[in-house]
Amino acid sequence: MIKADQRPLYLQVIERLKADIDNNIYAEGEKLPSEFELSKNLGVSRATLREALRVLEEDGVVIRRHGVGTFVHSKPLFSAGIEELQSVTDMIFKAKMSPGTIYLSSAVNEATEEDCCQFKEEGLKEILALKRIRTADGVPVVYCLDRVPYRFVKNHSIHEIKSIFHFLEDIGHTITYAVTHIEPIGYDNEISEMLECDPESTLLLLKQMHYDENEQPVLYSYNYFRADKFKFHVVRTRVKA
Repeated sequence: MIKADQRPLYLQVIERLKADIDNNIYAEGEKLPSEFELSKNLGVSRATLREALRVLEEDGVVIRRHGVGTFVHSKPLFSAGIEELQSVTDMIFKAKMSPGTIYLSSAVNEATEEDCCQFKEEGLKEILALKRIRTADGVPVVYCLDRVPYRFVKNHSIHEIKSIFHFLEDIGHTITYAVTHIEPIGYDNEISEMLECDPESTLLLLKQMHYDENEQPVLYSYNYFRADKFKFHVVRTRVKA
């Protein structure tokens, strides 16, 4: 039962439900009681409860499935600052999990006009294209599409690549920074299925051009992260007018 204090009731409901989730009264993925039961147990109106659930859903604490109910959202396994450039392998290691790779395909293709533009090289001839799924303790978490100028890698074995960052570093191209574009996308029939996502889960796409210590573009990647497994944040500094 919610106890009266000076705060709006819906804020008290939010605090109570968060505490119940933190204390495993409601586990990850578990369906919450019905609105009627919850409002009765908490001693608040259904309108107050709905406002609290709306805020909790916006904060990613719960997820509401139309016609089914409200569920406790899974907590992200990985959290990182978007300004920090880490390989997927290093992120998984940092979470004290075991990284793995499922190879889908590798091919050497003729460079397109877009490749020449992205890599700032008019005479670019061939591109190595890799498709992989990265796993953490065997669970698919990221779908990776990587493109590298083939001349960088043609004299090296590419079939045992785990971290493409480490591979490029080993052959003399240490990645020092990347220009990143971020796009949240909804359920994708092909990619979401490969990553074993729930229908309600979303994906976070990072499009990145990576540069080595000589300012040379060496890797262009599309990385599709499971939004229920990864959480990115950024530190923003106020610019004085």
